Amino acid sequence: MAATDFKDYYAVLGVEKRATADDIKRAYRKLARKYHPDLNPGDKQAENRFKDVNEAYEVLSDPDKRKKYDQFGQYWKQAGSAAGWSGGATGTSVGADGFDFSQYGSFDDFINELLGRFNTGAAGGRQGYRYRSQTGSTSGGYAADGFGGDPFGGVGQDLESPITLSFRDAFRGVQQRLSLGNEVITVRIPPGAKPGSRIRVRGKGQPSPYGNQRGDLYLIVQLKPHPFFAFDGNNLVCEVPIAPDEAVLGGAITVPTPDGAVTMNIPAGTRSGQTLRLRGKGWPLPKGGRSDQLVTVVIAPPKSISTTEKELYKKLQESRSYDPRKHLEGILL
Repeated sequence: MAATDFKDYYAVLGVEKRATADDIKRAYRKLARKYHPDLNPGDKQAENRFKDVNEAYEVLSDPDKRKKYDQFGQYWKQAGSAAGWSGGATGTSVGADGFDFSQYGSFDDFINELLGRFNTGAAGGRQGYRYRSQTGSTSGGYAADGFGGDPFGGVGQDLESPITLSFRDAFRGVQQRLSLGNEVITVRIPPGAKPGSRIRVRGKGQPSPYGNQRGDLYLIVQLKPHPFFAFDGNNLVCEVPIAPDEAVLGGAITVPTPDGAVTMNIPAGTRSGQTLRLRGKGWPLPKGGRSDQLVTVVIAPPKSISTTEKELYKKLQESRSYDPRKHLEGILL
């Protein structure tokens, strides 16, 4: 490619060089729809723009290609592999743009002289799946959700599927095999998945009929009900019964947490329905640390008592000076 023919792929897609992968995908889909030949029959200019848009996305959507493009510009293809080098010992000394490479022993030598910098030796590498946020269901029953697919571009449609986890697996994280039609994949669920969390599995969505690029698969987390824990925002909530004497006199009680039982102090005079906080004993947070566990105490009178207890309760009743309904006197319609 001659210097005058160099295409600024960022400009072609209308994004900045620091654009994220999602920014690039959104820009591509918008332009692919706009210039697709099926929507612009006979428009040669739109057809050429469509080709440029697909060419730009092919490079910028691939982490390896984008890294080479950012580093080497118009010569990124020559930097792609040893087979792409046409200078020195390979025999052919003239590149596709007419430039004579025979004076350089390798493409790195050429780039070092061109840019006036030493060889960094940096090498890009593909990353595996990435997750937006976190397994149970292995039925593979997934369906297109219509929120991100592009039937006209080179990128396939995004798919969405629910995935059901136990509280234990969601809290600790887990790996699970999922069946997607004839394909079986292993997904790592990071610790701290919550109801409604969306886990993105790149490149496991619907293929495009116009290209090889597949959309993404989004797993929407659901949690099986737990007999003790529930959610209130980021915090865990639970309900713990206490005896009447514990409410009046106070004391230390044992409370389950995700990590095991801990001791919590009940203040004297605690009311039924009052909520106490165990700081840092809740759910893992995306940026590290833990939320709180909120413990609602409920006074639970015994259903059966011994003779001695009954006598003591009667004595307490006879000598009690506190009237819990005193504040209701005088209330009328």
